[in-house]
Amino acid sequence: MACRPSPRKQFSRWSWALLDAVVWAGMVYLACWLRFDFNIDLVLLRGTAWFAIGAAIGQLLIGAVVGPYSAGHRHGSFEEVTDIAKTVLVVGGGLFTAALLTYPVLVPRSVPIIAAALALLAMFSTRFAVRAAALRRTTRRGQERRVVLFGAGEAGRRLTRSLLRDESSTFLPVAILDDDKTKARLRFDGVRVRGTREDLEGVVRKFNATDVFIALPNADAALIRDISQRASVAGVRTKVLPRLSQILDGAPSAQDLRDVNLEDLLGRRPVEFDRTTVAEQLSGRTVLVTGAGGSIGAELCRQIARFGPSRLLLLDRDESALQATQLKLTGRALLEHDDLLLVDIRDAEALRRIFELERPEVVFHAAALKHLSLLERFALEAWQTNVLGSLNVLAAAAAVQVRTFVNISTDKAANPTSVLGLSKRLGERLTADFAARAHSGRYVSVRFGNVLGSRGSVVPTFLAQIAAGGPLTVTHPDVRRYFMLVPEACELVLQAAAVGTSGDVLVLDMGDQVRITEVAHTLISMSRRRDIDIVYTGLRPGEKLVEELYGTGEHPQPTAHALVSRVAVPQVDPELIRRASPQRHGSASIWMRQQMAAERQMANVDA
Repeated sequence: MACRPSPRKQFSRWSWALLDAVVWAGMVYLACWLRFDFNIDLVLLRGTAWFAIGAAIGQLLIGAVVGPYSAGHRHGSFEEVTDIAKTVLVVGGGLFTAALLTYPVLVPRSVPIIAAALALLAMFSTRFAVRAAALRRTTRRGQERRVVLFGAGEAGRRLTRSLLRDESSTFLPVAILDDDKTKARLRFDGVRVRGTREDLEGVVRKFNATDVFIALPNADAALIRDISQRASVAGVRTKVLPRLSQILDGAPSAQDLRDVNLEDLLGRRPVEFDRTTVAEQLSGRTVLVTGAGGSIGAELCRQIARFGPSRLLLLDRDESALQATQLKLTGRALLEHDDLLLVDIRDAEALRRIFELERPEVVFHAAALKHLSLLERFALEAWQTNVLGSLNVLAAAAAVQVRTFVNISTDKAANPTSVLGLSKRLGERLTADFAARAHSGRYVSVRFGNVLGSRGSVVPTFLAQIAAGGPLTVTHPDVRRYFMLVPEACELVLQAAAVGTSGDVLVLDMGDQVRITEVAHTLISMSRRRDIDIVYTGLRPGEKLVEELYGTGEHPQPTAHALVSRVAVPQVDPELIRRASPQRHGSASIWMRQQMAAERQMANVDA
């Protein structure tokens, strides 16, 4: 059953209809008065009265059928303005036709045209006046918090309107800022653009604001950090809209606002994602992910599943991690599905059997050991998993002629100074070798830095130390790292896999490096605790003060995606790797340090 409008709304709608009818009649008389050079005797004739009555009745009838009275509109909205304009044009056209056909002439033929223009102007004006009055009443409803919005785009306009119209809102927008100076004279529902971010502190003081809202759903981390710092100096709080992909209908509103978090400050990136290109690589294909139980592997599985592969195979040696990933993907965790593969990549024969049985077409190799300081002590583990394990996966993939092989690497592979970095560097070189030898398929590596929220990353460690009462341990006050969110990193991995040429090492643009000390201070500030100290422990063996995305002698080239570049790495013969395999941790550590020296020498020669 259709919902009927309330009697109050019906009364309001028809009150406006009668007002518009009176306006039309009045504008006919006014148009005649103007046409006859203000001679009132020529206006007050029977012909003018007939046209005024016809205009009023026409407005009521046409408006009730197709115009503004057939549906309820918000006063001054685009929909109401459009309906009013259509109705006035139809009525005016009818009056003009009548003026042309009647004889003797009742009113000058120009009168319907002049009257229609005046009636349209009057109807618009009354509605906008009512809307402005409603907004003024809204601004006097006693809000406790006055808001400065940053962002005069579509999101800023929608958010301003939402805050003003929501009677339950406790926020009142008083000013808008935007770095685009061409928007300096814009006004949204009476709220003006008052300058750029440079004017934030002054605008906050002038309007006695208590909050700053960043109304840019795709704002990057650098902008959010800057606005947040300026707001902090001005003594006001900052809220932010989440990324557009996290807003349910893509239309920002007051309900979407939230406090700034660490991901906003460090890892948020506006990523343009070419879904069509990625879908062509994944849709309807058998896709296998090694290390599917890890942070990167699990997120890759989640994103790949959205592109409709015919099968998604999850491979890991950790049964609990596989169970957790299955739970995220399906809501079930019974471990009974054939797509779960409990295999250790160190076992070449087991891998070969699995690949021959399942015959994957696309492989994402994310399985790896990644803790730098631990692998410095246990170099043989890094060798057996990150080097020989990667070689086993590559060989198994080549045996079934996969279409695409993607090796997940790390920025520590650029000019490696650690066992971890060298093991991942050798993985890149092995991938490049298979790219040169393979008769079909593409073999690429993807290199990026730290991922916020991944297992073993610095943020969970700091949070645990804060929960324990501190102190937070940082290796060096000047140590800097690249940061990216897990979903954004995986989106770019999928994009890189789609645009890369076989043999490439694809390097993700990680934005600006961030000092780890800043991360620690930010987390302490967000915890609202003032009794937690930061202790510097010194750089660990193999650790860099500042990470690098490109090694010496590597010359980045652009790809089809703005946030992905490519470099070439030298190949390494798999047989040399197999013959060089050390048997003990001590010999593995010595051998790998010799290889690091060789890598540096080779890079210097290339440079």
